[in-house]
Amino acid sequence: MPDKPVVERKLSELGDTTPERVVARFAEVREEFDRQAVTHSNDPESWRLFVIYWTGRKSGVLSQITDNWLKPASKELKPIVGQELNKLKTHVEATLEEKRKEIEAVAEQSAAARDQIDLSLPGVERAIGTRHLIRQTFEELQRIFLSIGFRVVEGPEIETPYYNFEALNIPEHHPARDNMDTFYIEGSRGGHLLRTHTSPMQIRTMEKEKPPVRIIVPGKVYRRDNPDSTHGYMFHQIEGLAVDTDITFCDFKGTVEYFVREFLGPQVKTRLRPSYFPFTEPSAEVDATCHICGGSGCRVCKSSGWIEVFGAGMVNPTVYGFVNYDPEKLSGFAFGLGVDRLAMMKYGISELPLLFQNDVRFLRQFP
Repeated sequence: MPDKPVVERKLSELGDTTPERVVARFAEVREEFDRQAVTHSNDPESWRLFVIYWTGRKSGVLSQITDNWLKPASKELKPIVGQELNKLKTHVEATLEEKRKEIEAVAEQSAAARDQIDLSLPGVERAIGTRHLIRQTFEELQRIFLSIGFRVVEGPEIETPYYNFEALNIPEHHPARDNMDTFYIEGSRGGHLLRTHTSPMQIRTMEKEKPPVRIIVPGKVYRRDNPDSTHGYMFHQIEGLAVDTDITFCDFKGTVEYFVREFLGPQVKTRLRPSYFPFTEPSAEVDATCHICGGSGCRVCKSSGWIEVFGAGMVNPTVYGFVNYDPEKLSGFAFGLGVDRLAMMKYGISELPLLFQNDVRFLRQFP
């Protein structure tokens, strides 16, 4: 870099009293600038400091020349000093701008080289998620019932005893409540509770709508069961309801058979066994021929050839009284499907907890 003390001294102090000497002095400064520009251009940090050294507003070389050479110059020398200073500034600015573009171009090329994808490298395997087996089963069950005119409704998981029990013909102290003991919210059995089935939405829907009603209600339900290989305090359910003026037991049986064939396969047969549910009369357990042995008997079906699938029946006329339906004119059927149980049956799963442990090794079997 030029000797800074030189430009910090006045021209008169340097003996530059003629135009020729002024031009020669500026030529020396320019020559020094060009030499240093080449020396400092290879390192970005060195170049940054070099630019500040020459163009700094207060202490830069050009500022020093203005303050020490131009301003105190005599009237005769001031025009030539100003002219040479402008030439020097133009040269410095042009050189710096050109170099700036070169540095940016090199930086862009380096960045592009770093970001360039090497197609010869092996690809990175990214895990692709799938819908959970329970969600897949939900969607399959809904598809079957939607195809025959049912629609999907959903409701709250926190219910009142009225909708969860009483309006379904399960009054307080009824023995059926023992099998549906659940979790109460407000510290007393008179408060809210976690629903034990999705049947409350059957009541809520009939309160708001006039027949015909054909709905299925999917969702989570809760009971105070001790967890084991086939039970849990939370499980999934789809309940269905059909009410109209001319629904018979034959309609109920036909719907059940259609569903079982669609879900488990056309070779599966069904049978109805008498049972009891407070909200249906008559009530039945729906059995299907074992999907493992085809009905010949095996360990899964306990050598009976049949497996219990779900409970169902014709709607108890008492229930109609809670929703202001006329039991003399209306009839219908209802059913409740355990989604977890159906998934276990169809896909040969022996342990219920496997569905909720989120073990990727297990879930990958059901893409």
